[in-house]
Parts: sequence; C-alpha cells; structure tokens
Amino acid sequence: MSPDAERAAAKAMRHLLPWLLLMYVLAYLDRANLGFAKNALQASTGLSEAAYAFGVGIFSVAYASIEVPSNILMHRFGARRWLSRIMVSWGLVSAAMAFVHTAAGFYAVRVALGVAEAGFFPGAIYFLSRWFPDARRARVLGIFYFGAPLSFVFGGPLSGLLLDADGLGGLNGWQWMFLVEGLLASLVGIVVFFRLAEKPADASWLAPREREALSAVIAAEDRQKAALGAASIWHGLLNWRVLYLALIYFLIQGCVYGVVYYLPPQVGRLIGREVGFVVGLVTAIPWGCAMLASYVLPRLAERLDRRRLVASLTMLAAAIGVSLSSLLSSMPLLALAALCLAVAGFIAVQPLFWTLPAGYLRGAAAASGLALVNMLGALAGFVSPLYRLWAETHFGAGAGLLAIGLTTAIGALMIALAGQVVGRTAR
Repeated sequence: MSPDAERAAAKAMRHLLPWLLLMYVLAYLDRANLGFAKNALQASTGLSEAAYAFGVGIFSVAYASIEVPSNILMHRFGARRWLSRIMVSWGLVSAAMAFVHTAAGFYAVRVALGVAEAGFFPGAIYFLSRWFPDARRARVLGIFYFGAPLSFVFGGPLSGLLLDADGLGGLNGWQWMFLVEGLLASLVGIVVFFRLAEKPADASWLAPREREALSAVIAAEDRQKAALGAASIWHGLLNWRVLYLALIYFLIQGCVYGVVYYLPPQVGRLIGREVGFVVGLVTAIPWGCAMLASYVLPRLAERLDRRRLVASLTMLAAAIGVSLSSLLSSMPLLALAALCLAVAGFIAVQPLFWTLPAGYLRGAAAASGLALVNMLGALAGFVSPLYRLWAETHFGAGAGLLAIGLTTAIGALMIALAGQVVGRTAR
C-alpha cells in the first residue's frame, strides 16, 4: 500500500476498531452470560437440562433463519445504520430475559434474541472489509476478536458480581445480570450510530489524499475478486466453495458453543465453588489466554504469509485442549490449563478463518456469502449442545467434550485442505 493508504488504515484502526470491539464484547456477553446464569436460572424456573440445551440451541436456529436477509438489507441500507439497529433491538430483548419464568417463555425470548441479533457478526466482517485491505485484514480481525475473550475477562466478573446481588430490589441475581448487560448493549447501539463512518470516502477524520488512497486500494481488490467471478448475491449463496468454508465454520462454532455455554459450571466444578464472582474471575483466565493468542497468531500468520497453516494448527490445538479438559477432570489445574488451550485455539482460529471467505468474495457476494457462512456456523449453536448431551447420555460424563474434540480435529484437517478448494486466495 502507498504511504497515504497506510496512514489511512492506521487512523481507521484507531477510530473504528474500539467501537466495533465494544460492540462485539457486548454481543458475546449477551450470548455467554446464559452460561453464568445456568444454575441459578434452572433453580429459579425449574428448567431441565434438556430444556436448557434446547433453549440454547433454538437461539441459533432463529439467528440463522434471518442471517442472509439481514445482511442483504445491511448491504442496501448501510452497515452503520444496520449494526446500530441490531444492537438496540438485541439489547432490549436480552434484558427481557430477566422476566422469564417458564420453559415456554425461555424459548420465546431466545427465538426473539436470535432474530434481533441476526446479521451482526457478518455485518461487522463486511464493514471491516470495506475499510481494511487484505494485507491488514488478519491483524484487524485478530483485534476485533478480542471481543470474545474480553467479554469474559471483564464480563465474567461483572456477571458473577451481578449474580451475587441476589435479592437486591426484590430481583434474583440472574435477573439483574440480564437487565444491566442488555440495556448497556442498547445504549452503545445508539452511540455507535453517530460514531461510525460507512466507508473511507465518508470519514471526516481522514485527509482527502488518505481517503482517495485507501478507497483506491479497496476498489483494486474488488476488481481482482471480480475477475474470479465472486461478485453477485447468488454467487455468494450458490457456490460450493463458500459452502465448504461454511462447513469449516460450522465445526469451529460447534467447538465454541459446546464449551462456552457450559464453561462457568465446568470451572465451578473444578474449583468446588458455586457460580458467582470467584468463578467469574477464574473463568476469565482461559479468555485472557485467548486474547493473547488472538493478538499473536494473526500477526505471526501474516509475517509468515501462512494464514491457512497457522489456522489449521490453531484449531488442532483447540481439539486437543477440549479433549484433555475432559480426560484430566480429576486434576483441576491441568484441566484448567487444557481449557486455556481450547479457548485460545477456538477464538484465535476465527480471525484467521475469516480471511478465507473475505479474501474470496466481494460486493454483494461478500454480503450474502459471509452471511451464509455465519448462518451455518450459527446452526452449530443448536446442534452442538444437543450433540454434547447425546454423547454424555450414551457414553457417560465427559464423552461430550471428547466428541466435540473429534469434530474440531476434522475442522482442522478441512482448513489444511482449503487451498485446494478456494485456490490462491487461501494462503
């Protein structure tokens, strides 16, 4: 890139990434806080394990069903407006979880939350692809992915603290947790509407030469992708290469959802404590490791120009960590170390993975194709908890994590073979 384009990209990182990172922190927190509330919610409402697993998963079905239409509308109306709308609506629905008292109510709010949040993540990826060229994308996505670990590093203790506020104002601690964290997301959604710029040409904080230089780099990459034919909405939806990438993402998210929604109770069992502030602090440790991995590994992959290789090895590490966390459950410190490896692996692999579809698709195809990949990944949120429950029901305690470790290892192999599928864009 030219010096003007480099300066523009550096400014964009300073002006845009903090807001997008905050949005992702709150998005992930409004998903993961259910894991903190699990035991208290079940005790208060009488939800069974099967009802909890179904409610966890039905969110993903609703999310996936709206994902592609949401991203197509985002492409039409603009990412800034659409991302703001998503945040405000999902925050309000998440806060409504505080008033759930039955299994039917739990299912209804989870469906509404999936519909409200649909399109956020691929919308954010698409937005970043309009600002940062391929040479910077892995690094930028690595920082964006700090959102998931940060949601636990800071949100874990916050969720635990709110859970400990049981009885305050006549509400249970889990009710306070959903209310506070949901309304905070809505507030940030209003603020970001006024803080984000849609594209480099709209940014008042860029000099004219910087706007022109960065826009030219993005446009040149779009022309290169157009030569591959990856431009139309239907190309993003009816392309077997995109479906291959979507299956990889499904396996990545299968690992994520199979661990995240059960992580606080699992940590609680390891340290012999009820889920609360202390468990929230300990749960933050694996996410701190994930944040470090998300910073280091994308930069290493860019320096080596081997993003696919690093991604494959990172996902394999996640598979090993998930499996060992089950096998070493009688040794708490080693099991916690295995969880650190697992969480660091399944978080750090994602910014590397997203360079594959983002480097292959452009324009309307990027909006629809990225949404399709994320949609199929979201379906893992429905399948994975039920898959874990099935394995443990048929093969005993701990079998669920071993089963997830196996499918995660398959995903690592598929990433290694992606170069033969996608072609030269999958370095």
